[in-house]
Amino acid sequence: MSATPPASKAADNLFRDLPGKLPEELFTELASGGKTRIVRIVSTGHTTPEDEWYDQDDTEWVVVLKGRARLSFADGGEDLEMGPGDHVLLPAHCRHRVAWTSSDEPTVWLAVHFDAGDEAG
Repeated sequence: MSATPPASKAADNLFRDLPGKLPEELFTELASGGKTRIVRIVSTGHTTPEDEWYDQDDTEWVVVLKGRARLSFADGGEDLEMGPGDHVLLPAHCRHRVAWTSSDEPTVWLAVHFDAGDEAG
């Protein structure tokens, strides 16, 4: 039987010290292990350039905790408007981009990146 690592005894808050304006999105890795990463993303009016797409090797589950955003998809599917509590599962290689984020307040995302295995079966 393997020992369980001790729990972190220092609490933190996802909304502490949110910047008012950033030159680019802020990515902070909160935890990782194996093929899983948990990342806080802060956007202040940022978008992905129109000719660029995220095309990730891992699956990503993402939730908007604060603010508003819109995702676009390379397959021509309908844009996805997101607000607090809205979440989406993006399979590996689902080409997407951030089309818009609110500029009047920070948009705070929580993303979990993981290997979903052989999704083709």
